[in-house]
Amino acid sequence: MTHQVPLEPPGAGLADRHGRVATDLRVSLTDRCNLRCTYCMPAEGLDWLPSPTLLTDAEVVRLIDVAVHRLGVTDVRFTGGEPLLRRGLTEIVRAVAALPGRPRMMLTTNGIGLSRLAAALAEAGLDRVNVSLDTTDSARFEALTRRDRHGDVVAGLGAAAEAGLVPVKMNAVLLRGVNDDEAVPLLRFALERGYELRFIEQMPLDAGHTWRREEMVTGAEILAQLRGAFTLLPDPDARGGAPAETWVVDGHAGIGGRPAKVGVIASVSSPFCGACDRTRLTADGAVRSCLFSQDETDLRAALRAGAGDEELADLWRKAMWAKPAGHGIDDPRFLQPARPMSAIGG
Repeated sequence: MTHQVPLEPPGAGLADRHGRVATDLRVSLTDRCNLRCTYCMPAEGLDWLPSPTLLTDAEVVRLIDVAVHRLGVTDVRFTGGEPLLRRGLTEIVRAVAALPGRPRMMLTTNGIGLSRLAAALAEAGLDRVNVSLDTTDSARFEALTRRDRHGDVVAGLGAAAEAGLVPVKMNAVLLRGVNDDEAVPLLRFALERGYELRFIEQMPLDAGHTWRREEMVTGAEILAQLRGAFTLLPDPDARGGAPAETWVVDGHAGIGGRPAKVGVIASVSSPFCGACDRTRLTADGAVRSCLFSQDETDLRAALRAGAGDEELADLWRKAMWAKPAGHGIDDPRFLQPARPMSAIGG
């Protein structure tokens, strides 16, 4: 007897037809960025979203409230673009921290301006940060990002640790022929400072649609480099729905005496779609069930038309119920999303 999948989602959390439940919300606060990373956007930047289309601070908080209290979200990560460019960021964090049963809150940032804001964000209730840094070399950083801001990012990392936003995590993307020799130097940099490093395979989310799989530095290549210099042990902690597969770096300790760890997010070569627990909200109020989705559900229009919380929750449930089983990068029919990463939110 064939099991029939219901046409409508159950009236509880953010379940999909494949048995997954989303509890991790990624909220993009802006599509703007103050870097021009070569693997993300052109030197001249992009056409930014018009201000009236962006969710207001109050709208962001309300939708997070709906996600937490009606849909079972337990973790909220603020992303961009560059979320530190959002003027109301600290007050958004403070308002979400004041919600009953408040979610854990993280921030993914390029680190520019973090040295100035880290203490205030920690005081407002932020729990942790991920800071992107693809190289230990300032000249190479300028070539990669088209901005001379390496020192600012390093200072931001230090300020985050000092403010207690720990464990401080570093995100790094290796590009073939550009910085693919830096796996070991980046890990040494992180270990010396007590940060946790995450290598991320380059994904087909660049604005120019120039990504080529054969040019991508794979997770296996990264691990081979690391194992040539370090002893990596299996992480005893369960991975769960986390995007990174992690290892303990033998003989090293992180901040507070925690075991030092390194992770690899191999979204392309070793996808983890079957355990995905994420839902995404763009800066202009659209729900995306998958980073690579071609479809979005507009919550902003309903919100501004006076929809109640349960109506918004129902729209969100339906959007997630339609989530595909996987991102389909290996499918010959795969099409890169029209929106680049900076407009989707990481």
